Amino acid sequence: MAVSDKQSAAGGRAPGGDRAPGGDRAPRAVRDAPALVFAADMYGVQLDQLAVLTGGDKAARAAAARWRSVGYAQTGRLGPGAQWLWVTRAGLAACGLKYTAVPPALSRLAHIRAVGAVRLALEATAAYREANAFWRSERRIRLRHGVGVREHLPDAEVHWPDEAPVAWAGECWAIEAELTRKTVARTAAIMREILARTGDYGCPAAEAMVPGRPPRHARALYLCSPAALATVLRARAELGPLADRVDVRDLPAGAALDGSP
Repeated sequence: MAVSDKQSAAGGRAPGGDRAPGGDRAPRAVRDAPALVFAADMYGVQLDQLAVLTGGDKAARAAAARWRSVGYAQTGRLGPGAQWLWVTRAGLAACGLKYTAVPPALSRLAHIRAVGAVRLALEATAAYREANAFWRSERRIRLRHGVGVREHLPDAEVHWPDEAPVAWAGECWAIEAELTRKTVARTAAIMREILARTGDYGCPAAEAMVPGRPPRHARALYLCSPAALATVLRARAELGPLADRVDVRDLPAGAALDGSP
């Protein structure tokens, strides 16, 4: 199932002072700076996904070589499929980002790949570009707010500006990429937590879920592998009226770790 324009989402400024790729935190002296920020935000990126950002395989290899030459990135074969690229301490400093400079965790490669594919699909839609929406990555949320391990974090948020030329202007969406099957009870509990939240991540506990206040997330968008789809649909069915705020779709093409459809 293709991701529609309604599920599009990076550009602009997010609430709380976060900036989008290509904003004034990007290293102006480096070509393809938005792609470098993308790689930093996403923990890392495979070169075939980088090619989507830079305009082709040749351009991606050239960008990776330039960044390596100035110490902004490293590359390596970490698992199946294309080589991975991750941003070094110097590259993070050039982008104005305070992430810890480490290669993508081997245990999370499949998930990082899938979330990257979701982001690329969302950013490619006309509605996202015209709205100047903002993808707020899980890494940005975790860094900015120091969220404790007991609090569930979405894989990303998509913020739609109030003035966006779309019917859902002003909304914030939670994004979840589901590759493996959880229990229905656990999945439903996460959905309820996302939909009940009223405060930003890292806010005082008393503000996280305040009855009567507007929800932080107008909707939760689940992008699922075939293995996870049935469980996610069953979990949504457990929510009653809240189910109307959960959209469930297939992961986009190329989300698999080996880059296969």
